[in-house]
Amino acid sequence: MANRRALSWSAAMRDIETDRSRRSDVREERLRSAMNLRGTPALALSAWRGRSGRRYVVGIHGLDADPAEIGEAVVLAVRRDGGGIAELLDVATTGDSPRERLRGFVTRMRTRGATEMHVHRLAESEAERRAVVEDLGGAPVSRSVRTTKREP
Repeated sequence: MANRRALSWSAAMRDIETDRSRRSDVREERLRSAMNLRGTPALALSAWRGRSGRRYVVGIHGLDADPAEIGEAVVLAVRRDGGGIAELLDVATTGDSPRERLRGFVTRMRTRGATEMHVHRLAESEAERRAVVEDLGGAPVSRSVRTTKREP
């Protein structure tokens, strides 16, 4: 009386392929941050995985965040549903004058249902920021704050 389970490799591989096709190309991967590490409040962090497989760590901000504090960065407009699942609405770069450029971007994203703004500050040059936008947004960007439309 052997307790053996027959494994069908073709069925297992088909299940793995189906699971991959169900996942979005670009997706959020939530990060855990240490609460009250040495007396400081925890940072609201997350990460996004681009089409290339690269991971981009972002700080999570409300839509009312001060653009002057953001500086030169890549900004992601995100809509989070009641279950906590994030949907990427649009991606843009702030350029060297974020206040003027972000004002219109945030207004447009509010009308599309954005609830959060995710900010990636680790891209140092304009070319690196454009590459991040292309990886997350899909379309090439010629100058800052040109956005890629991702309809819901």
